[in-house]
Amino acid sequence: MASGSGEEGEAVSGAQLIAEALKAQKIEYMFGIVGIPVTEIAIAAQAVGIKYVGMRNEQSACYAASAVGYLTGRPLIVIGGSSDRNQETMGAFQEFPQVEAGRLCNKLSVRPSSLHVIPAVIEKAVRTSIYGRPGSCYIDIPWDFVTLQVNKSSVKYVECCLPPPISVAEHSAVSKAVSIIAHSKQPLLIIGKGAAYSHAENNIRKLVDLCGIPFLPTPMAKGVVPDNHPNCVAAARSMALQHADVVILLGARLNWILHFGLPPRFRQDVKVIQIDICAEELGNNVRPAAVLLGDLNAVTKQLLEEFSNRPLKYPSNSEWWKRLREKIVTNEERSKGLALQKSLPMNYYTAFHHIRELIPKDCILVSEGANTMDIGRTMLPNYYPRQRLDAGTFGTMGVGLGFAVAAAMVAKDRTPEKRVVCIEGDSAFGFSGMEVETICRYSLPIVIIIINNNGIYTGLDADAWKEVLKFGDPATCVPPVSLLPNSHYEEIMSAFGGKGYFVKTPEELQNALKASIADKQTPSLINVMIDPQSDRKKQEFPWLTRSNL
Repeated sequence: MASGSGEEGEAVSGAQLIAEALKAQKIEYMFGIVGIPVTEIAIAAQAVGIKYVGMRNEQSACYAASAVGYLTGRPLIVIGGSSDRNQETMGAFQEFPQVEAGRLCNKLSVRPSSLHVIPAVIEKAVRTSIYGRPGSCYIDIPWDFVTLQVNKSSVKYVECCLPPPISVAEHSAVSKAVSIIAHSKQPLLIIGKGAAYSHAENNIRKLVDLCGIPFLPTPMAKGVVPDNHPNCVAAARSMALQHADVVILLGARLNWILHFGLPPRFRQDVKVIQIDICAEELGNNVRPAAVLLGDLNAVTKQLLEEFSNRPLKYPSNSEWWKRLREKIVTNEERSKGLALQKSLPMNYYTAFHHIRELIPKDCILVSEGANTMDIGRTMLPNYYPRQRLDAGTFGTMGVGLGFAVAAAMVAKDRTPEKRVVCIEGDSAFGFSGMEVETICRYSLPIVIIIINNNGIYTGLDADAWKEVLKFGDPATCVPPVSLLPNSHYEEIMSAFGGKGYFVKTPEELQNALKASIADKQTPSLINVMIDPQSDRKKQEFPWLTRSNL
């Protein structure tokens, strides 16, 4: 038996070292697609008790692992196999500068110099991923490392990295922030995904209740404070952003989702109080009136302590609250009117109305698509933190089923009664639809709901499709946003042993959803046909604000 060290003793392979090191760093789940040269790594991972989920697409595997990172606090670690070291520069199988490429989008991109240091490299990758602003890391493993063996006694084993240190803001910055809030006339709390990741929900809820300030969650921060809390002004989002004189950012960034913090979506003279764990984020796009650098949960606790010494209760009968409540009522009435329409095919709002009435309040909601995700965010409330997964900052399509697989795996181990409901547009489903087989293979009772409008944004009904085809070759006459009308996506689920439903009416949707929720063992897919021309209700601003820099 070959040994990399030349000494006698118990031998261990590179694959075993990788698996043992991941286990030592409290990695519980691995997602991937096996093949040369990483098959042995997946086998070794299972041998040490790591759960391996074989996906159908590497993108979905990465999405799933990143979602587990968000849910468990262990961010994405990518392990990639590369060509043998002695074949570098020779045109080896799939030779590529992977470490160099990985540096563009990871906090750390590294290749171990030998088998002996693999545990130390993996510890550094995990530690780097969880310290500071969390982020992914890449570890490159040459093919010959996977099966090469060394003596265990020569390996540099390391313990699990320590939890991330908790940093707090300067007291003077906290005091300044509280003073600014106290003098505001139209304050607004914006709760970001960072608040959910830092498990700050209890302290933020106390802050909202103590101060009586209106709050607005960003998409994946929904549920940090329940959407049905009386201080939630999500239904008056545009007004709240446009007229707030002081904005407190709780782990949220002034990126495109928040329109860069610039006019016309914000006041020119808005005062921003920014709380973030990443110093480089402070001051992006808008010069803040106060900056509080530190862990979101810890800094929120500091604010609570300061407010206990300087009590503030924003009056619920103020003119600001009056205007917000009037706008909330107006917008909710408009949505309700659309939701209760009886015409067929259904519109988005009607479909979501019936979905909202039947899905469990504590389910994990996964959502992706264009209108499907945007309208679903307004129509489907979240009551608990870290229970909404969607396309996030990058707006990436294809995340849905990978996220759903991840959520179902974590739920099965930690909260087995919790259901996962994945709501997708028909176009979004196309990015990762074969993961239905993965879902069935691992018996994950996910409920997939496809909001099917025969297209991207809009589509054509069957009659209009036939008329268009009369003009000639589909490649030259079919609108680029159109997909095949009335596609039976539910049959994909049925093909792999799950349950599929094709529904056109509210009654059919209700029956299918009731049956799917009642069955806690079998995955299901409900294909909901809606009006191909259904759209969002009229918005005050375009969905994407152009930069005014």
